[in-house]
Amino acid sequence: MFRFAVGDSYDNALAETVIGLFKTEVIGRRGLWRSLKTTAFAALEWVDWFDNRRLLQPIGNSRLPKPKPI
Repeated sequence: MFRFAVGDSYDNALAETVIGLFKTEVIGRRGLWRSLKTTAFAALEWVDWFDNRRLLQPIGNSRLPKPKPI
């Protein structure tokens, strides 16, 4: 078995960290939710912020490279 195969404990640890951040920053801070629609919209807003706008200075402002057009 490969040490860093997809689905290993390292993948799970990263996913659990991101889910924990989401629960703390979005779910916990906003309290009760009025509907599934507002919950889904808040989740999409947070994902957009996490992927595109947050400060990445601790990791050298590096982002994943954008795919090149074919």
